Amino acid sequence: MIDLRSDTVTKPTYAMREVMANAVVGDDVYADDPTVNQLESVVADVLGKEAAVFVPTGSMSNQIALRTHTEPGDLVVIERRAHIVRSEGGGGAALSGVTMRPLDGVHGVFTPEQITETLGRPHRFNPSTLPSPPTLLCVENTHNGAGGTVWPMDALHDVCQTGRTHGLTLHLDGARLWHASAASGVSERDFAEPFDTVNVCFSKGLGAPIGSALVGEKPFIDRARRFKQQFGGGMRQAGVIAAAALHALEHHRSDLRTDVERATKLAEALAGAPGFRVDLASVQSNIVRFEVEMDAGSFADECYERGVYMLPNGTHGMRAVLHRDLSDGDVDAAIRIMREVVAGLESPEPVSTSDVD
Repeated sequence: MIDLRSDTVTKPTYAMREVMANAVVGDDVYADDPTVNQLESVVADVLGKEAAVFVPTGSMSNQIALRTHTEPGDLVVIERRAHIVRSEGGGGAALSGVTMRPLDGVHGVFTPEQITETLGRPHRFNPSTLPSPPTLLCVENTHNGAGGTVWPMDALHDVCQTGRTHGLTLHLDGARLWHASAASGVSERDFAEPFDTVNVCFSKGLGAPIGSALVGEKPFIDRARRFKQQFGGGMRQAGVIAAAALHALEHHRSDLRTDVERATKLAEALAGAPGFRVDLASVQSNIVRFEVEMDAGSFADECYERGVYMLPNGTHGMRAVLHRDLSDGDVDAAIRIMREVVAGLESPEPVSTSDVD
């Protein structure tokens, strides 16, 4: 099966399993797991922040950030297709009691003017207690819902500066920040610099089986640890999985450019085939979002029967994600199978050994 559902489907390498088996561990709730402590120090340094807290998932990392930055009833400004809005089970409302103010970005990128417009202009005639207090601005990079797009640095700095002007704190959902860096050549530290807090995932792209981290200044992270525990994120001998994340940071980041190149190849091949619609401008990292003329659910089912596993999105939308467990041959085979399905071609019969000279 050629699995294009996500870059979270990768399996730990043999070398990663070795370091997991040999990890030095302690009890992370008591802060005495040396491998977790090392990972937190390393990832904070990579992103240019003072401290980090290791958690099981990116959703937990984002939700801890929301809870630590805000109070119930506060307003969070965010792009409408952001992972925090679409794919975290309504956690912002359930766990933090915040209101989301979605902005309609272009390829996931919104403007300073949109921030200013959505927050409005205060006036002494209008009671300040009526609206939700605007507290937090969230940015996602790469932006999954927009097709894995990467924020340009000038646009990133402009919206962050505008957010600061309006008194907002700043959170970056950098679950796939590693791919943003690989695609753009901008370091993760530079992408992280304007933000108070950053979420990064080790299981998306880097190949670790589990784990994310929230980074920021130490007083913030100390408070965030309270909500990690409250949300059920307290772990014991977590060094076993922290070792996998450390190995991925050291050995797998340099491989990510291959995912970007394969995504471009896949997107261009589909864009040039009848029955597909691909916005090539949105294919900037390892995610390819495209549309098919046939029903997306039927397309996904037929591709699965022929050996390609993808996620449908609405009536005609599809998503394919390139990752380290794929080969160039897998990409070529996936392209062929997708084209055959849209063209209505029969699946070729397997060749038996008796037919081979």
